[in-house]
Amino acid sequence: MSQTPDNSNSSPSIREQSQEKIKKSNIPNYFPTYRVKRELYPIPIIIVVICAGILAYITYVEAGIQIDGGYISEEEYGPTAGLLNGIIFTAIAAVSSFTIIFLIKKRGINVLKYVFGISFGFLCFFLTLFYVEILLFLGFYNVEYTEFNLLLYVILYYILLACISFFTLFILYKYFTAESYHFRNFLVLYIGLMTGALLGVIMPLWTTLAILIGISLWDIYAVKAKRGPIRRMIDYISEEYSDREMAREAIEEKIQEGELEYDTSQLEIGIGDLTFYSMLTSAALIQTENIIVMILTAIAIIIGTGITITGLKRNKILPGLPISIFLGILTMVISWNIFQLFLT
Repeated sequence: MSQTPDNSNSSPSIREQSQEKIKKSNIPNYFPTYRVKRELYPIPIIIVVICAGILAYITYVEAGIQIDGGYISEEEYGPTAGLLNGIIFTAIAAVSSFTIIFLIKKRGINVLKYVFGISFGFLCFFLTLFYVEILLFLGFYNVEYTEFNLLLYVILYYILLACISFFTLFILYKYFTAESYHFRNFLVLYIGLMTGALLGVIMPLWTTLAILIGISLWDIYAVKAKRGPIRRMIDYISEEYSDREMAREAIEEKIQEGELEYDTSQLEIGIGDLTFYSMLTSAALIQTENIIVMILTAIAIIIGTGITITGLKRNKILPGLPISIFLGILTMVISWNIFQLFLT
């Protein structure tokens, strides 16, 4: 999570450095973040939580898709499997991040546009197809089985498949050509909520908790550590490694002394943050079978995000997951146990 940068590509001027608030260089439109005004930051979180919850409910309850998505089965090995699954998923995230840094070094920062574009295209097609198939299945679930209905089902399936293919191509075209951040906002929400809903459905309880905790801890390192991959990506984008290093150090010193603070009037919320927020709330709904627990968990996430945002005045970028996820998990566990205590 970071502040929305200034629209100018130039480094902060001497005049800006003397002001109370300071803006930063531009983040490219292809970067997978949701741009929002500070006072409106709960809106994207509420959208992904509600939409992901609906998709998770339809998938798990209505369609009955109840599978163990972990590498190691929790049914057989219990919480230990969840811990190992969390370690595996976190390790995959770490390797992927450092691979991206390697590609940036070899091919330049613009390689991210193609990495993200290919990833978005893949996720858009298969996740949309997954949920459309579920809706189509539910639409024909109570329909009498006849040759005509079967033929109609097949025809509708291939029509929808063609529509999804065109939709994905349109998404890719817009991604590579659109200059407005509004399309990027839509794409980040769309991919984030579908991914979060799916993870919330297919991951069992202990695996879900281990993944969320592991990814949150990794988020701290990736953002705050000097050689953390997310911090390095932002530095590459801001072009602050070379001739601006002294200026950056001077700015950070003034911020620590309280003479400056970063402008937080607009923010960038990462797609990973929205994905794991919706994963936690979807899991809360599925695991507890209690919508109030889900709502309380979502409120805790929003509060945690607000706490994180207050720290952005003194930091160029902060990990968006740890405070929100830990508050969300704590709220889910406590409220779940309270409901079980009084309703059983």
